[in-house]
Amino acid sequence: MRPRLPIRRIPLLRPFRPPNSPTLRPFTRNTLARPNLPYLSDSSRRPTARFLTIETKQWLKSEVKKGMKYTAYIYTFVFLGLIITFGVYQETFERQYHPPPEWGWYTRYHWKMAMHAEDPENETQAFVDYANTGSIYKLLIERLEDPNNEGAGLQEQGEGGILVDGVGRTGFDISNKSESWRRGYYGALMGAARAAEHLDDCVKDCQRMLVFPKSVVPGPSNPHPRPIPPGAATPSREEDCEKAFEPPEIYYMRILTTKGFTEKQRVDTALAYGAWLDFKGTHNTALEMYKWAMEIATSSSTSTKPVIDTSIWTIDPNAGPPSANVLSVATAIAVHHALCSNLALALPIFISILRSRRSLPDAPSNLEYERAPDDGDNSIAKTIVSLIRTIFVVPPYPPPPPDGTEPPQRTPQELCEEAGVMTNIGEILFASKSSKTSKEDGLAWTREAVDIAEEQLRTKRADKDAKTTCRQCLNVAIGNWDAMVTRLAKEEREAKAQGGKVGGWLGFGGEEQKDMAGRWESEENVVRDRRRRSIELLEDKPAPRWTSILSV
Repeated sequence: MRPRLPIRRIPLLRPFRPPNSPTLRPFTRNTLARPNLPYLSDSSRRPTARFLTIETKQWLKSEVKKGMKYTAYIYTFVFLGLIITFGVYQETFERQYHPPPEWGWYTRYHWKMAMHAEDPENETQAFVDYANTGSIYKLLIERLEDPNNEGAGLQEQGEGGILVDGVGRTGFDISNKSESWRRGYYGALMGAARAAEHLDDCVKDCQRMLVFPKSVVPGPSNPHPRPIPPGAATPSREEDCEKAFEPPEIYYMRILTTKGFTEKQRVDTALAYGAWLDFKGTHNTALEMYKWAMEIATSSSTSTKPVIDTSIWTIDPNAGPPSANVLSVATAIAVHHALCSNLALALPIFISILRSRRSLPDAPSNLEYERAPDDGDNSIAKTIVSLIRTIFVVPPYPPPPPDGTEPPQRTPQELCEEAGVMTNIGEILFASKSSKTSKEDGLAWTREAVDIAEEQLRTKRADKDAKTTCRQCLNVAIGNWDAMVTRLAKEEREAKAQGGKVGGWLGFGGEEQKDMAGRWESEENVVRDRRRRSIELLEDKPAPRWTSILSV
């Protein structure tokens, strides 16, 4: 008997799975345990591929769900980011332009947009769109005068109000409103008046809602219109247009006839209206408006003597120090006479104003302005603390400005106003007479005005308003100085070309100095150098707020 051989068991091996490859799964391939007979399939046909399998369906569903989820997340975060950005901007404008706190959100929003559009420090726009700001101010005025919105409690002066031909309805009685509400209402009316001045020579197409200057609109009254700049919209016909805005006197008279505004607000309005009338060429009406402004300014005077000599409009030095409103009105009257070429009337008024300003009391020394700057003021820690405090601490509403009934003090701003008066005196002296002495006197006044304005710009006691006034004064004074010296240097060169003795004293040494620069040519170079050095003062460059880490 043969021996039994041991049985070798071969374990069942798991069949190899094909690798995960992008190969297609044909329908003829059967994954079940049944035979794949050749005669059951058509060998002449190419196997059809399955592009959508169960795994592919599940993958597509998961991808679609992920896409929808991520899209919802992205749009949610973008929307929330836009809301946060809008809130940050509104909070910044709220602290920068200070709308009255008792106004509603919608009214405060339009106030901030109008103020931002007119802000001279706004670098996002090249010019002010007064058509837009004017419509915003009109909307503000409507809401402030609407008893169902912000105008609750307004009282008519007389039954149904008072109507004036060409002006419309007079102002309300706003005495029962808060000071912040009255200040905001005054700002809205003055903003509408500014827009009306800039849109006085414009028309509006009501269908296209576009504003054009009258000079470019063709029509019977303008048969030869001016060409439009490249890229501008085509102007409409004259018969399709109407006046773009109401005349400015409507808003000026609304302020002047409103009961509840301060004396300075009414005086500033009358002066602005008078300047507008001077610009339009109605000088007699402008003088009457200045007289009205002087009546308002002197109504609160407690002096036993008249402050103003109404025959020549000079300030009486024996009546005591004049108020700020009186000084403003007197300056406006002097400028009015200068514009009308009445230099003999303007010069005494300017001299009386300068004498009164120099007799004003000096401002008390403020240690906060005169102290030396601390090197650690711009440190990182203090900057972070200041930033956190700025974010979480709401600043209070600004206090009311002075009403102008008290004499001003000789602050840096008032000293720059004094330099402006000196600039006007120098210009009048230079232009009034043709004598050499008068021209040199005018130059001397102008030089001193430049020195005062530049000195006040360099001082640490000047605030933002003072620096703005000083920059305007310095710019005008240097411009006048340059024009005066240029004119005298031209005359000097013409005299030198004709063989005159230029540069010598008492007529001696003229022949030897023909090839040398004369007195006014040398001063012309001095003015140019002075203007070059004053560029940094005329440009408002804020100090850096952050300190470099490397400098700590």
